[in-house]
Amino acid sequence: MKRRFERKTAIPYVSVVIPAYNEELVIEETCTRLIRVMDKLHLPYELLFVNDGSRDGTYRVLERLAEEISCVKVLDFSRNFGHQIAVTAGIDHAVGDVVILIDADLQDPPELIADFLEKWREGYDVVYAVRMRREGETWFKRSTAKFFYRMLRKMTEIEIPVDTGDFRLMDRSVVESLRTIKEKHRFIRGLVSWVGFRQTGVPYERAERFAGESKYPLRKMLKFSLDGITSFSFRPLQWASKLGMASSGIGFLFILVLLYLKIFTTLTIQGWTSLMVVVLFLGGIQLFMLGVLGEYIGRIYDEVRNRPLYLIRERKNFESHK
Repeated sequence: MKRRFERKTAIPYVSVVIPAYNEELVIEETCTRLIRVMDKLHLPYELLFVNDGSRDGTYRVLERLAEEISCVKVLDFSRNFGHQIAVTAGIDHAVGDVVILIDADLQDPPELIADFLEKWREGYDVVYAVRMRREGETWFKRSTAKFFYRMLRKMTEIEIPVDTGDFRLMDRSVVESLRTIKEKHRFIRGLVSWVGFRQTGVPYERAERFAGESKYPLRKMLKFSLDGITSFSFRPLQWASKLGMASSGIGFLFILVLLYLKIFTTLTIQGWTSLMVVVLFLGGIQLFMLGVLGEYIGRIYDEVRNRPLYLIRERKNFESHK
């Protein structure tokens, strides 16, 4: 049960969830900086690291930190399940009155947590960070990210804030709502918008990675975008029917033109060029739309198999409670 208290005077227990994949070079600095920030706030807290099947020494570092620091808790996945699933596992195991999500690469400043808590005390249930600048990222990545967020906002009926990531604070009531959602292809920032509650943003400038390399290359970004679109929008399916009707209309008009030329004139269309253009155009549309249908059907297949979202190999420091 959620503790009931007056937020303005409350001393909340804070859970900080940090998913990590191949972050051996930065994870200790991340822990140190988070502890420095949380100690200054004089609040009880836990740092919940989720090792998402890292192939480097990330888990060895986390294991040592958990042995040395009692507030550090570690979930170790049996394999790599993906960033959004790692965030989900952290949400499932967090026990705080407020839960803060932050990546391990230190691009999102832990110092912003104080601002999050201030907004929470004002009565907001979700406080998300809005990226005003993105240091250390290529023009291509900034442009595609900007395009994706705005396209997603236009395609869905859910008000998903633009230029935001998973870096945010959530009240316990929001966390409990998210824990009831078990869909497989997860888009956390979309789910947080979907559950509602009072939400607001805090602007900040995103820094470069402290060390290591991005875990979201183009291939993963495309999959992530596809998960976001298919999880919150049926418009690609609606476009399929509209494009099919438009293609049929164009085909019908083309038939009328050919009949007119055949009956009322001596002109004929020579060669295979026009025929091949029409065949390839319509064939391409059909294959594309079959691909769209396949994406939705594949997601239905994943849901009905009802496999667990993740498997945990080992837990560290979960015997201690607040």
